Amino acid sequence: MAATDETNDRPEGPQGAGNATPAWPVDPGRSAGPPGGGRPAAGGAGAARMPQWLPRAVVLVLALVACFQLGSWAFHQLIGLLINILIAFFLALAIEPAVSRMAARGMRRGLATFLMFLGVFVASAGFLTLLGSMLAGQIVEMVEGFPHYLDSVIDSINRTFHTELSRLEIQESLLRSDWLRKYVQNSATGVLDVSATVLGALFKLLTIGLFSFYFAADGPRLRRALCSVLPPAKQAEVLRAWEIAVTKTGGYLYSRGLMALISGIAHYILLVILGVPYAPALAVWVGLVSQFIPTIGTYLAGALPILLAFTVNPWYALYVLGFVVIYQQFENYVLQPKLTSKTVDIHPAVAFGSVVAGTALLGAVGALIAIPAVATLQAFLGAYVKRYELTRDAETSTSRPRRRVRLPRFR
Repeated sequence: MAATDETNDRPEGPQGAGNATPAWPVDPGRSAGPPGGGRPAAGGAGAARMPQWLPRAVVLVLALVACFQLGSWAFHQLIGLLINILIAFFLALAIEPAVSRMAARGMRRGLATFLMFLGVFVASAGFLTLLGSMLAGQIVEMVEGFPHYLDSVIDSINRTFHTELSRLEIQESLLRSDWLRKYVQNSATGVLDVSATVLGALFKLLTIGLFSFYFAADGPRLRRALCSVLPPAKQAEVLRAWEIAVTKTGGYLYSRGLMALISGIAHYILLVILGVPYAPALAVWVGLVSQFIPTIGTYLAGALPILLAFTVNPWYALYVLGFVVIYQQFENYVLQPKLTSKTVDIHPAVAFGSVVAGTALLGAVGALIAIPAVATLQAFLGAYVKRYELTRDAETSTSRPRRRVRLPRFR
């Protein structure tokens, strides 16, 4: 009975219930085991294979990263050249109106540009010569009077503290000191750094002058070359933006130059009345520095006349300081709005913010070109921003004065 039950419990094969053969075929090429423990199915092999697009995607990502790194390295290496080209472009825009007027009268653009650069060079050389002569004269006077100043200081110290100091002993101790020797050695090594800085500045000025000359002399050809690669609809936009940039940049420099002239004449009259030496050079210094160096130009320009007036009479320095403050208020609230209303109409807050942003991005160069750049952008956007008439409620809410609201008093 036990054997019969064990035989009947086996699964039936194709021959009948009593056959002892298994229900599934056994592969002789593999070991016996459960069905899932053998070779993986065909679908599993296809899923484990690498996709064909993955190697190309990895190569593309690596190529993009390499291009980004190369572009970033090239940009950091060429940032100085790009800044010089930007300065040259704005200088070319500034002299573009004068060059175009002379070219319209029959003069070649190259000759007109050369004459403009010659005038700027002569004016700059004259200003630097006057300023250098003034500073050289003051330095010579200070060096000649230094022993007298030192003797007076030593005498006051001896009277106050009952000491017996001597100028000759102080000079000998200074000459024999290690501090002076180290200072001379550092100065000798620093001469090479100063020479390299001067040569770098001259090369930068030459680069800016060369690019600005080509931008101004070949302005029409440059515009034609730029518009030739653009569709006709975009060519008009580029030409309009170029004209706006020329108008705003030239107007900005024209208004600044006129205010520099007025400021220089006003300060020259004051300095002549007070008898301050080097009045012409100081007047040119105040006019140019106060107008073409934003934000701190006024304080930097007024410091030198105040210092020289103090050497004449301390009260004269106070007079010059008061005149500088009063004239600055007159310029900000009366003169500047009338001169810049038609050329560079920018809100003072926007102008200040643009100068700060330009300084943060490009330093002193950004501070100089920030205002004309923002004026150009504002004029260009204003030509395409659609404006609507105010409704009656908006007009009344913005025009009528506000009424004071009285709060009830609490007892």
